[in-house]
Amino acid sequence: MAITESAAETTAPAGSTASGRRIPIWLAIVAASLPMFMATLDNLVVTSALPVLGEQLSASVEQLQWFVNAYTLSFASLMLFAVALGDRLGRRTVFLWGIGIFTVASALCAVSTEPWMLIAARAVQGAGAAALMPLSLTLLVGSVGARMRPLAIGIWGGISGLGVALGPLIGGAVIQGWNWDAIFWINVPVGLVTFPLVLLALPNSFGARLRADVVGVLLAGVGVLGVVYGIIRGNDAGWGSLEVLGAIIGGAALIAAFIVWESRVPNPLLPLRLFRDRSFSVANVVGLVFSFGVFGSIFILIQFLQIVQGKSPLEAGVLTMPWTLAPMVIAPLAGFIAPRVGTRLLIVVGLLFQAIGVGWFASTMAPDVSYGTMLPAFVFAGVGMGLVFAPSSTAVLANMTPQDNAKASGTNSTLREIGVALGIAALTAIFTANGGVFTPTGYVDAAIPAIWVGAGALALAALISLALPAGRAPRTREVQTAR
Repeated sequence: MAITESAAETTAPAGSTASGRRIPIWLAIVAASLPMFMATLDNLVVTSALPVLGEQLSASVEQLQWFVNAYTLSFASLMLFAVALGDRLGRRTVFLWGIGIFTVASALCAVSTEPWMLIAARAVQGAGAAALMPLSLTLLVGSVGARMRPLAIGIWGGISGLGVALGPLIGGAVIQGWNWDAIFWINVPVGLVTFPLVLLALPNSFGARLRADVVGVLLAGVGVLGVVYGIIRGNDAGWGSLEVLGAIIGGAALIAAFIVWESRVPNPLLPLRLFRDRSFSVANVVGLVFSFGVFGSIFILIQFLQIVQGKSPLEAGVLTMPWTLAPMVIAPLAGFIAPRVGTRLLIVVGLLFQAIGVGWFASTMAPDVSYGTMLPAFVFAGVGMGLVFAPSSTAVLANMTPQDNAKASGTNSTLREIGVALGIAALTAIFTANGGVFTPTGYVDAAIPAIWVGAGALALAALISLALPAGRAPRTREVQTAR
């Protein structure tokens, strides 16, 4: 999301409400960050709960995937659309709608008694999150003065990373201390508190009021959904069945139609001209493949700790902390040194570290493997993620103008989320094709080839990232400001 929105777009001076009353900077940070924290937290909080959800709701492996992917696909499909609606209807207005939808959907998740009910509620929850993630930073930037803006953005980024890092840990702690539905109930009071905070602390702002690209949203969203659905159903329905082939081919055709549509529509959801920049194009391909490999592997590995090794959800969250929390330390350091050594070097090294870590899991996985044997893999993967996060964001925005920052960043986030959905679907399909089920018997033999594919995807991403420009320094003062 852009961090250089024009001050002229806001309806009130930075740091004040529309009535001119000054608002403390900490209040603006809390108002913008809490909803975003909920959205990032719920991206992974369900992962640690999947064995419990499978047992409590009698869910199949396919349904467990949809508990994650319903949220991810909805989130990814509507993110750029939410940015466009915010420009047209008011960013705070759309942000508040996102909080309301997310909060209500969280309650619906908590009261679900059947798998299909939870899947539907998770899809609605993802639609609300799509408005929270991209608009929170823009609203924060418009509510603080230029002198305090870097500090506010830094705190915002830390809270965002914390949501991702603590997802499995919080999910495990809540499930072990209460019940699985509590991981959704905790969102409700947060949503109720932040709603008035946003009205008090964040001024409304508008962008270019262009007609929303609804056709583009439908083509891209239904197209990706078709491909993911076909991959998930492949083993059960048969890869040559009309259901699977129709879903995959139809989805691919809709994605192709989306690209053609975006090249012709005057107000595209995704301006294809952005892909003329090599740094932007390569960084987005890397982000897609990286998310495919790493999050597909996490989906398989977190179940291994609980189902095969008998760890509780909390224990599994604690054991994975070297992986999930390492980026909190490494990412700021990587962002600091990126201008000196170049984004390409950091991204290549980070992806290789992750490929080594995930490959280590695949080569050592056994029902009785010790934590000491797995620990180096967790560390390699965590350090690698930290080396990739900040430099890849820098590479995406390296040559973008301030006017394109929002859509460029939104495009990158969308493609990463699509990679998450595809990775979970594909690696689980490999797992089930090898006879895997979510029971201790036979889990390891089916998981190993799936995790090797995840490691291969990360190695491929490292190879692709060699095509990035070195990225040692911004070309102009305007590009430096945008970064």
